[in-house]
Amino acid sequence: MTVPSVHPCPTRTDASLENIIDLRGVVKTFKNAAGEFVVLKGIDLQIRPGEFVAVVGKSGSGKSTLLNMITGIDHPTSGQVIVGGTDIYHNMSESQRSRWRGCNLGIVFQFFQLMPMLSLLENVMLPMDFANMYDFDERTQRALELLSLVGLEGLAEKLPLAVSTGQQQSAAIARALATDPPLIVADEPTGNLDSHSADAIIALFHQLVDSGKTIMMVTHDPSVTARASRTVIIFDGQLIDETIVRALPLLRHRHMLEFSRLAERRTYPPGQTIISRQQQVDSLYMIARGEVEVVLQGRLRDDTVIARLGAGDFFGEIELLHGGRSIANVRASVDGPVELLVLPRDDFLRVIAESPITAEALGTIVQRRLEEHRAVDRRGVRLVGKKRSGGPR
Repeated sequence: MTVPSVHPCPTRTDASLENIIDLRGVVKTFKNAAGEFVVLKGIDLQIRPGEFVAVVGKSGSGKSTLLNMITGIDHPTSGQVIVGGTDIYHNMSESQRSRWRGCNLGIVFQFFQLMPMLSLLENVMLPMDFANMYDFDERTQRALELLSLVGLEGLAEKLPLAVSTGQQQSAAIARALATDPPLIVADEPTGNLDSHSADAIIALFHQLVDSGKTIMMVTHDPSVTARASRTVIIFDGQLIDETIVRALPLLRHRHMLEFSRLAERRTYPPGQTIISRQQQVDSLYMIARGEVEVVLQGRLRDDTVIARLGAGDFFGEIELLHGGRSIANVRASVDGPVELLVLPRDDFLRVIAESPITAEALGTIVQRRLEEHRAVDRRGVRLVGKKRSGGPR
């Protein structure tokens, strides 16, 4: 996909940095007659350029407030919001932030927010006028090219109410692209669309990501979440550890958050043993980064790697659920270090007992892994297991 080039913006975000979004300890507190209400409770979040991130959470969890921090629409009570290397609150006045937003952000709203008295073409031209980008005579041509990009080339002169809701959202996306921003922020962009229109919007988002854009999207639709490259879950104003989301997707969000608080993060250098043969396993191990190798020692004392587990996988669940000691070694891959989240046995078993759907899923995984292990080792060796894939709930 080719998006027409633009005139340089004097406050253009540097999208070549390691993180295009970097939130550090962001707190947002609202005050009213009833007192104070903390909506965001120390958010730390990094998003790399070119990611397609879905933000998920129940109503009132802080999703929209989180987006408002990133867009500069609202101010954090404390903490830093750094976009493209710029602290958009501590280093900018309100007018500077408004100019920065016009040059660097494309915002897509759930209810489109198109100007009803302007044509689709004029709506798309508005951000160019505001940011004073392009010569005046060029703006119409660019707007037409963007409308063509989203499949609305024949509807440029129509008013918003004269087209379908899906077409209005497509026009809103064209408007969000008007200044060629590196970052697109979308708040429930498919919430009011039928499934066909929603599919078209997400397909367009994928095209934009392929062309180098970064997209951060709030959604409640699991089918949409599954098509993002990364899922961030917020619950009660706090982010759930993404490793736990991948490893145990059927847990309730409150249990995920509890595990996020209880799990200990450990790093093992390449080749270091994590679980030894005959060791009592007293924790669930979830892989955040890197790989581990499950190793059997043969009769001639030579090691055989029978499984490799990567990010989002876990091990130790067979021993925790069935008892017994491991008679396989588990070690960090020789190719690099591995970062693990380690959850104590008692906490794991307590929460699993409160989540029957997760207990049932784990039981299925354990049974399947035991059968696989018996097939690999005719001596009936019991090994650590591997999770099945799944999406967040």
